[in-house]
Parts: sequence; C-alpha cells; structure tokens
Amino acid sequence: MLQRSEKSSKVPLNHQPTIAILGAGAAGLCMGMRLKQLSIESFTIYEKSDRVGGTWRENTYPGAGCDVPSHLYSFSFEPKFDWSRVYSRQPEIQRYLEHCAQKYDLHRHVRFGFEVANASFDEAAGIWRLRTTSGEEFTAQVLITGTGQLNRPHTPEIPGLEEFGGAQFHSARWNHQHDLAGRNVAVIGNAASAIQFIPPVAEVAKKVHVFQRHANWIIPRNDRAYRTWERFAFQYAPGYARLMRALIYWKCESRFFVLFRKSWVAWYLKWCATRYLESHIQDPALRKTLTPDFTPGCKRTLISDDYYQALARPNVEVVTNGIARITRDGIITNDGTLHAADTLVFATGFEATRFLAPIEITGREGRQLADVWKHGAEAYLGVAVSGFPNLFLLYGPNTNLGHNSIIFMIECQVNYILQCLSRLQSQRLATLEVKPEVQDSYNRELQRGLAKTAWYAGCSSWYKTKAGKVTNNWSGFASQYWWRMRRPDPNAFHAAPEVT
Repeated sequence: MLQRSEKSSKVPLNHQPTIAILGAGAAGLCMGMRLKQLSIESFTIYEKSDRVGGTWRENTYPGAGCDVPSHLYSFSFEPKFDWSRVYSRQPEIQRYLEHCAQKYDLHRHVRFGFEVANASFDEAAGIWRLRTTSGEEFTAQVLITGTGQLNRPHTPEIPGLEEFGGAQFHSARWNHQHDLAGRNVAVIGNAASAIQFIPPVAEVAKKVHVFQRHANWIIPRNDRAYRTWERFAFQYAPGYARLMRALIYWKCESRFFVLFRKSWVAWYLKWCATRYLESHIQDPALRKTLTPDFTPGCKRTLISDDYYQALARPNVEVVTNGIARITRDGIITNDGTLHAADTLVFATGFEATRFLAPIEITGREGRQLADVWKHGAEAYLGVAVSGFPNLFLLYGPNTNLGHNSIIFMIECQVNYILQCLSRLQSQRLATLEVKPEVQDSYNRELQRGLAKTAWYAGCSSWYKTKAGKVTNNWSGFASQYWWRMRRPDPNAFHAAPEVT
C-alpha cells in the first residue's frame, strides 16, 4: 500500500505520489473515493464549478434522467439501495454523488472554482505543472483526467443567431429563470436530451417547433416508480438488490448484439421500434417523418415513454426543412417559412470527440496532445497515451458504451490506474509511459473490432469524427473491457527509475 507523503515539492516515490485529478464528476469522485479507501491522501481534485456532480450537476433540464437502470448506476463499492424509480432522474443521481463526496470526505480535497487551462510535463523534474485560467500554478507527479466526453455543449453557428430577440440557451445550461408557460419554443435537435425535455415543455408552452435533421430509433423506457415492497426489499435485503444489479448488468450486456453489423437482433429491434412508433403516431405523414433511414445502432438508440405522445399533441410541430437563418422573431427554413419563436433551446449535443479540450496538455519534448490527436483521439485501453508520462485518463477515447453502464467502465479504469500507482511506488519508479508500438497495435485491433459494428454503417453520430473514425466507443462487451483491465501488462510501459 502507498504510504503517507511528506510535504515537499519533490516527494520521492517511496512515499505517496502527489496526484492531480481534473474534474469532480462521477469519474473524478470514483478515483478520489478509491484513493481514500487505500488511505492515500496526497491528491487534489480541481473542479471548475462550485459543486461536485459533473454532467449531473450541469444537465438540469426538465425530465433529465439516466438511460441506464438505477441499480446499475452506482459504484459497486458504494451501492445505493433506495432508488425511487427504475430509471433515476437527475436530482436523485446528483444527491447520490454528493452523498459519495460527503461520506468519503472528498470536499477537503477539492479546489472548487479552479479550471485548469494547461498542464505540461517537466522532464527534468519529473512532474506535471498545472496552470489555471486565473493564473494559479500547481504541481503533481501524476495527472489523472476525469473531465468526461459530454461536458462541452455544442451550439451550431447559424446565420442571424445574434439577432434573435428572445431567450436562447443550450439544454445543458438550462435557464430556469425563463418561464416557458405560454411561450413559442423552438427546439433545435431531437436526440437524447431533447426527447426528455420536450414532453414537459410541450405541456406548458403555447407552441413547440422541433427542428429535426434525422429521425431516431426509439424504444419504450418502461420506467416506473418502485413499489413500497420493492424498496423495502432493496434496503433491508441487500442480497436481493445485488441480484437485481447483476441481472440488469447481463441484460444490458446482451444489448451489444444489436450493435453488430447485419445482426438479426438489430432487425428485431427495428421491428419493435417501428411497432412502437405506429402505436403512438396515427398521422401517416408524421409517422414517415419519424422513421429513421439508417441501420439501428448506427446512432444511439433512444428510450422514452412519452416522446411520441408529445409529438402527437396539437401544439407540437416537427420541422424537417433545414434552417436557413434566424431572425429577431424566429427561424426561417430553407423553404422560406418563418416559424415564430420567442425562445430557442439548443439540443445539439456536445463536442464529444474533442477530448480534454480546451485544456492544453504538453508531454515530453513539447509534444501537444491536441496535435497528437488531430486525426482522432487514441489511447491505450482508453487510459494512457504514449509521450505523456504519468498521465492517466478516465472515460477517455473509446471507453464509451452504447449498451451498458459507464460507471462500470470507470471502475475498471480506476482499478487499473491504482495498480499503476502501486507499481510506481513499489518499484521506486519516476514515471510510467505506454510504449508507442503497444498503443498503435492496440488501436489497430480496436478499429478492426469497431469496423464490425453498426457505428461504421454510414451514418454520422457523436461517436465519431467528421472523417468517420470512431473515437468514443468501446468495440465489444463491457465484460471484455473488464477482462483487459484486470491488471496492467508490465511490458506495455516504459518504466523510468526514480533518480536518487
């Protein structure tokens, strides 16, 4: 076990290494919690906001919730047994993450309001030098990033946007001070966030225009509140809750079969989604508008119990003509029609393929991570990058899932990194750095696996770059990732001894 460190700017690695963790979302909190379990205190979490929670702190739009069943969306070493619903909503998840930070005494390790602007590796000193946007400087021997893939909202550049006379905001930065009752609301985008907030917005707004570029495959969520006896059983019979968690995991795991190209399971999902659409949309023209033209799984398959019902309301209109420009009074589409609006809501996703942006990361020999990743982000097992010693990524390239819980993936990465830290200490190493040939071989194998999936079926999605390279998703079952992450391969890394 790593031992308690002495206060020094250059702590020898036979003591606890100083660790900087970027972000206090689920990934950063998981890393901090596991370090605390091992009595490692020499870490600091740098968080740009004033609260923990990450994406669950920021995404507070009406109806915000998780697409993973509740019992699989908590850490295995800190399970939550008293979930109120089958699929938990944002406030409950946020409270859970705050509970974790409180229980593990993480707040004294977090520097709130500190946004890291750049981090550079000092080869002579063997440390990372961090600078915040306000000019403060810090050092650490190990840098761990937990900033995630979905933390930078994307707002498209549309002609005339600055002329709009009403309120405008991104769904990830919801303006709760702006009352939507009786408003003419234009929603640009119709994916995962939009299908959650459009139903509650449609209930209060005068008119809702949904601007859709592509339809999505949607299946029912089948959400409900847990019954009293179920909640009693979860809380007072933990074995029952653990069994439920295991069953949910393997059910989710089986969904990866949908993601294989030309899979009969994908065609079965298409049949089910089509029947679901037809059961709620009676208008043939609208039904055609809402029918996707791509292979199921190519884009994220969405789940909802009330989206189609909302679109069938008389005050909701789906617009498929492209947006030409925005005026003071609304949106003009390519056919010349003005769609009056006093509120614009962007549900246009995130800059998901720009990993770690806008942080500037500089490795050995002045190597810029943005330049290394200019053709698409790559990392060994999603956690290590050649040329960047003692840098470890959480929820890094190709670790997202389209079928299971990202919490599971984060735990795999945290356990892997902890073993790397143990090796640094036990072998008195200054640095660990993945070998370039190992990283290249791994990513060639990864892309061969991804080529067999629906993500390469031809549609565009946030899973891949404009050039078509899938940079976000893991290529197999979550259990396969767990197997690869059980323990680090010592031969995969250059290990530089500590200078005494």
